[in-house]
Amino acid sequence: MQRWAPARVHRLSWIAAAPLSVAYAGILAARSAWWERYARTPPLPTVSVGNLTIGGNGKTPFTLFLAARLRQCGPRAGIVSRGYGGQASRNARLVSDGQHIAMTPREAGDEPVMMAKSFDGPLAVARRRIDAIELLAANALADAVVLDDGFQHVRLRRDVNLLLINKSLGLGNGWLLPAGLLREPKSAIRRADALVLVESFGAVGSSIDFSTPDIMRGKLILHARLQPSALIYSENGNWREAPLLLDRRRVVAVSGIANSAGFHVMIGALGAKLLRTLDYPDHYDYSPGDWENILAAARQAEMLITTEKDLVKLERFATPVLPLYALRLKVTMEAEDERQLLTLIMERISRAISTAELHTSGIQGGNY
Repeated sequence: MQRWAPARVHRLSWIAAAPLSVAYAGILAARSAWWERYARTPPLPTVSVGNLTIGGNGKTPFTLFLAARLRQCGPRAGIVSRGYGGQASRNARLVSDGQHIAMTPREAGDEPVMMAKSFDGPLAVARRRIDAIELLAANALADAVVLDDGFQHVRLRRDVNLLLINKSLGLGNGWLLPAGLLREPKSAIRRADALVLVESFGAVGSSIDFSTPDIMRGKLILHARLQPSALIYSENGNWREAPLLLDRRRVVAVSGIANSAGFHVMIGALGAKLLRTLDYPDHYDYSPGDWENILAAARQAEMLITTEKDLVKLERFATPVLPLYALRLKVTMEAEDERQLLTLIMERISRAISTAELHTSGIQGGNY
């Protein structure tokens, strides 16, 4: 029987997927042209955080980092998300007012509830993100908005477009899905006001080619680091922090994310003995049967390690039999990079507010 080398199988898979990627590119081009013409302007200054590739870019931790920094600078920043996987995202809903969480992961989606657990500002979800922004504006809950995973949401104009790129993953093989990792062509980089190159804890090397002409030329390029900061556990529905002590601990990793490889690398880099990895589809909704299977697979482990996004769905199953922790990730930036980022954003927010005030005064004075 002929044996197929992994590299040959991979190449055949790529050849089969390449035509689909070409067709996908055509659909994206038509969609972008349409929405660039009919895009709507939100009622609040909006900063979009997004990426070009699937998974592993740290956009949700960066969204939290940025929203918290903006609140420290003065503007009452809120967060808006599509609420992927949630059942109630068709209409705008308030997930949290900064004090109380009003929706479950099944209603809002896992990422919005996860963010609400650690963010002291308002957070809203809607399939049409402008509806969520209008909800925050109508209730005077925010002065500005950070849009989570908004780079491809071109139907909404934004004041700042931030594009995150994982330094070790880069842009993959440069092909669109399904032949590659790209959600849209590399030329979309031109839409970004600034590029944030994210270095993940435990990752080695860089896959980003800075020699490529035009694509990154003239862009503000900033650097950030994504690293574990604590272990999180649930206590009667409230999240608590525990010290990040994993050295030589026997653990099983459980995750339902787009790219679990970086998560596994971080656990190993913290010195844990990774006995097994259990990977589920992105945004997976765990059942009691899944939890029984997880416990059975982790009989030799001292603890289960998951992501914060998964903890919001797994915490209802937690049992003293086997401790369940999530690895909390935080974003850090060098002082000069952070200063440049906040200067850019605050200038754009001020400009947007001034433009809105001039427009309002013009209408009230009859100058329209």
